[in-house]
Parts: sequence; structure tokens; C-alpha cells
Amino acid sequence: MLMPLWTDMAIFILVISALFAVWRAAKKEHLRRPWRKVFNSVIGVISLTVLLIFITVGVLDSVRFEHQKMLVNGDASGATEIVSVLDIALTPLRTQVEKTYSEPFAHIAYAKEMSVDVHGVTQWLYPRLTYAGAHLAEPLIEKTADIIDKVLLGLGYGLSTWLVLLLLLWVLNYYQLVVLNSLGIKTSLLTLWVVFLLIGMLVSLAPYYHILGTDKVGEDVLYQAIKSIRTGLVIGSLTTIVMLPIAISLGLLAGFFRGWVDDVIQYLYTTLSSIPGVLLIAAAILMAQVYMANNPQLFTTVEDRADMRLLLLCIILGITSWTGLCRLLRAETLKIREMDYVVAARALGVGRLKILKRHVLPNVMHLVMITVVLDFSGLVLAEAVLSYINIGVDPTTYSWGNMINTSRLEMARDPIVWWSLVAAFIFMFLLVLAANLFADVVRDAFDPKSNN
Repeated sequence: MLMPLWTDMAIFILVISALFAVWRAAKKEHLRRPWRKVFNSVIGVISLTVLLIFITVGVLDSVRFEHQKMLVNGDASGATEIVSVLDIALTPLRTQVEKTYSEPFAHIAYAKEMSVDVHGVTQWLYPRLTYAGAHLAEPLIEKTADIIDKVLLGLGYGLSTWLVLLLLLWVLNYYQLVVLNSLGIKTSLLTLWVVFLLIGMLVSLAPYYHILGTDKVGEDVLYQAIKSIRTGLVIGSLTTIVMLPIAISLGLLAGFFRGWVDDVIQYLYTTLSSIPGVLLIAAAILMAQVYMANNPQLFTTVEDRADMRLLLLCIILGITSWTGLCRLLRAETLKIREMDYVVAARALGVGRLKILKRHVLPNVMHLVMITVVLDFSGLVLAEAVLSYINIGVDPTTYSWGNMINTSRLEMARDPIVWWSLVAAFIFMFLLVLAANLFADVVRDAFDPKSNN
């Protein structure tokens, strides 16, 4: 039985809307032409492939259902739990929880403990981990060779999966359903080849080692980083969806109609911009927390409370972050409204709304696209800052911001616990870099003033 949260349903709506937009764009030549430029760009195809992988992980983590809870030994218990499809796929990472910190690929704990051996002798030593390296009799001697063997096995898994995909595409190409010789398909296949090799190695190593170590409570850091992908996508995408209609409509109206309309809209975004954003977000989040505390019957589980806080954070960020794009669109619209084709359309009696739709909006969409993706990247990074001052997502929610926040204290240890911070940085860097590179390619393809 499916058990979706509010943000899960929002993600499904966004995915369906995106697929519908792709279908509509494929039917219009003036939209197919710039997208061909994107798919003929090596950087554009690579970044899009990486983004689609992140989106796939986020969607899999949003398909939640009731599942029978498993015991440590693998037997089924009578209790049930709400898990996602991604949780099931990451079962070894999710269930193999150690006692406390451990380094990447370690077989012993990070801190010494008092231990009593079989002869009753008390020793101060690093205890063996419960799961990582437990299959090795002599880890110091066998571990390096075992890791190499599993890496090679994982590379074989990844290569086999890629060859199956290549065979499937060859069959589709034989029936002329895809063009296998196109630059976009070739670049995407090479990118997927690298991705499948990495995934194959992770699949081979994850059941036997903590690849990125464990945190203070012994939870696998790689599992936390992968689960945080959904939070980053939700904050970046839902906030953008809230912000876009406000920024586009007010920016175009202010620039095109001018007069008192422009004065009112300028007053709105000037006033909103003068309020410190962090204070406004903090006040809104605190009010939301008070409301949830006074109405516990509406939020029966910890997941419901954390999901509602995430949804409210997206709405608040969207309401407070539209001013920059609105100001940019107003300035561009002021310039476009004086162009010859717009003046001619007004002289011929074309309606103002139709002019905005057919002549102004298409000529500012390249600005919207590049700003949206840059804002997406900024929002993913802003979540870390907001979590640092405890006004971000709920502490129980997996997010890169929470990982970085907890790493503050870990960095003060001696020796330093560095792997949580590094893991969050790597995943956040890949997502933001792919989004920025894709935005540059899309901007160049859709800019009407660029060279054809």
C-alpha cells in the first residue's frame, strides 16, 4: 500500500508536468530546434544525464509503501515500517548500523574501548566492527586483496549492465525507433558507462564495507548522502515552482504596462528585498513550528512533521526569492516593448496580453532558464546554511545541510572525522555543477540573439 507524503505528491506532479512539457515541445519546431542544439552539445548531454540520474534517485525515494520490518538476522518481524523503493535497494546500507564512528573501508571502530578477551584479560583497543569486514578472518592481511576483488567484480557488473543497455538500443535502432549514431546518444552512453561502473563497484562493496564510513550513531554515511538527494531536489525544484509564476507575471507586467502598475510592483519587491531574508525565513519557520506544536492531531508521525516543515520551507523560500528575477525581467521587458516588432503589433491592434505571450515572453525565457537553474543551485547550497542555524529542514530529515551541520563538531575531534563533510560536499558539488553546466548550454540554445 502506497503511503505518500505531501512532498512525494508534489514530486510526482512535477515529473508528470515535465513529461507533458517534453511531449508538447516535441510537437513544435520552434522548440525542437534549440533542443537539438542542446543534444548536440557534449557538455549539455553529459550534464543532463547526470541530472536525470539524480532525479531518478529522488523519484525512487518518493515512492513510499508499508513494508514488513526485518530483524537483524534477516527474519521478518511482526512490525511494519514505511520505506521507499530506494530504501529497499539500499537495504545493506540501511540495516548494517555500527556502534559509532568508523573510517571509510575500516574494519575496526574509530575510538578505543575497554574489552575483555576470552581469557578474562582487560585490554584498551579498537574493537572490530559488527558488519564491515566481518567476513574476513584476518582483515589486516586479507582486506586489500578482498577490496580489489570486489572492485573488479563490480566493474564486471557495471560493464555487463551497460552492454545489455547497448544491445537494447541496438535493437531499437534496427527498428528505427532511435538513432544510435547521433551525438547525443553516443555521449549519453559513454556517460552511463562510467556511471554503471561506479554503481557496480558500490553494489559489490556496500554489503561488506562502509565505503564512506559511519557517523556518530554508526549509520552509513553513503546511505545518508544518497538519501539526501531527494531533499536537495525538493528544495531546489518546489521553491522554483513557487517563485516562477510570481516573478514572471509581475516582472512582465511592470515592464510592459509601466505607470502605476510598475510603481506598485516596484514597491512590493523593494520592500520585500529590504527585509533580511534569514530573519524572514526564521520567523516563518518558527510560526510553522508553533502551529504544528499546537495541532499535534494533524501530524501523527515524525515523518509527517518533518515533511510538512520541508514543504513550508520550500514555500517560504519561494515567496522570498522572486524579487531578483522579477527585477531582471522588468528591465528586459522595458527594452523589448520598444522593439520594432512590438510597436508594430500594438499599431496593428494586437491585444496586450497576446503581445506579452507571443513577443515578450519567448524573448525573456533564456533569462528565466539560466536564472532558474542558478537559483536551483543556490537553493541547494542555501539549505546547508539554513540548517546550520537550525531553521532549515527538520533534524530527522536526511539532507546535505544536516550532514554538514553535524560535521562541525566532528571536525573539532582529534583525529578529525572528515568523511561526512566530504561525502556531502561531493554529492552537492556534482548536482550543482551538472545543473550549472546544463543551464549554460540551454541558455545559449534558447537565446534568440545567439548565432544560429
